[in-house]
Amino acid sequence: MWRRVTNPGRPTKEAAILAATIAAIKLAPMAIRLTPHVLSLVDWTKPLDDPIRKQFLPLRSGIIPDHKHLELDSLHEEDDSPVPGLVHRYPGRALFLATSICPVYCRFCTRSYAVGANTDTVSKKPQKPSRKRWEVVFQHIEKDETLQDIVVSGGDAYFLQPDHVKEIVYRLLNIPHIRRIRLASKGLAVAPGRILDDADPWTDALIEVSNKGREMGKQVCLHTHINHANEITWITRLAANKLFKHGVIVRNQSVLLKGVNNHKDTLLDLIKTLADMNIQPYYVYQCDMVQGIEDLRTPLQEIIDLDKELRGKLSGFMMPSFVIDLPGGGGKRLVSTMESYQNGEATYRAPGLPGVKGEMVYRYYDPKPVETKVLEEFQQEQLQALERGETLEQFFAQSAARARSSIALPRRVQQEPLHPPAPTGIPPEIMTPVSMPTTHANA
Repeated sequence: MWRRVTNPGRPTKEAAILAATIAAIKLAPMAIRLTPHVLSLVDWTKPLDDPIRKQFLPLRSGIIPDHKHLELDSLHEEDDSPVPGLVHRYPGRALFLATSICPVYCRFCTRSYAVGANTDTVSKKPQKPSRKRWEVVFQHIEKDETLQDIVVSGGDAYFLQPDHVKEIVYRLLNIPHIRRIRLASKGLAVAPGRILDDADPWTDALIEVSNKGREMGKQVCLHTHINHANEITWITRLAANKLFKHGVIVRNQSVLLKGVNNHKDTLLDLIKTLADMNIQPYYVYQCDMVQGIEDLRTPLQEIIDLDKELRGKLSGFMMPSFVIDLPGGGGKRLVSTMESYQNGEATYRAPGLPGVKGEMVYRYYDPKPVETKVLEEFQQEQLQALERGETLEQFFAQSAARARSSIALPRRVQQEPLHPPAPTGIPPEIMTPVSMPTTHANA
């Protein structure tokens, strides 16, 4: 994946970045998978500050102590799964996890407990493509006539074989009470050339099921995930235009990430660019409280302020909903609907959820700044834990007391967030293309 381009006898800047990434991989909950398209988007003259690199390639200096309330499955999806691969939290709608494979692996993935390969710190609980498993999901959906809306995700629907896309969507369309189907995929963002490739039948399958849904008076649409305007190229625009011409509805869901899109001008540029491509800006999520990404989380106040600042600058149909997916399984709420917010802790209620969940109080915690000495000690402790064979969950469980005392910093330090080292120039030639693998379902 990497190659050196200068004197092999002398340490290089690209070698330093490589070493920092390798060290981070050992500590990160997510494996690394990238497409050539994504690699081409990174500004390798300024990799430390690049918004694309930050989303996919960790650096050891960015692995900072997690908040004590962070979890791998922060949304407690497994608690809301009546059958494997189906998350049924809300009345009337459910999430069908058809696969746990993606064309790329986002560092901040909310399903880091399941998506991707095992890492040094996490043993995954994958949802592999399997007709036998899918049949159990279909039967549950068929029996529950309150369900109307199904999201087919994973993982990523881009990694379903075209025949499986049609198989899943046609089966759902033929259930009388199902009215809306959403296919969730980052494909348009990370491998848009595939949509333009006439030899690739995946797009044909998407267009076919979209047209079939329209014939039946039902909606089949694509939900994609773009976080920064730098992810959008002329290829992306052509791919989006092809889908638009064929009548495929496309909506975008973004995640607010520190150093990526947490500035009003950056977010406004993204939203306007999406709208110009006939992609509806649908959601901007507060980053979930998952482990291993504390360097990407932002205080809740930032997304609240962004919501206020952008609302007067955009037409109503272009304005995305700024939401938080509540830790503990409280579901999505508008960020501004908290019950209270003080000292970095926000409380929410979710009265729309059935049973006890609708009566509970859910809490979201802001990230905390960390001083350099504490950071170095934390990273060393993690590496030692790996050598002992501990998982990420075991490490945090056994070091919770130490982490709490370490994070309680003097007031002066709390006001000074940790900053990365000064940018360093990395030539684009250090990257070589990687091929995108394919997967097959078990019959």
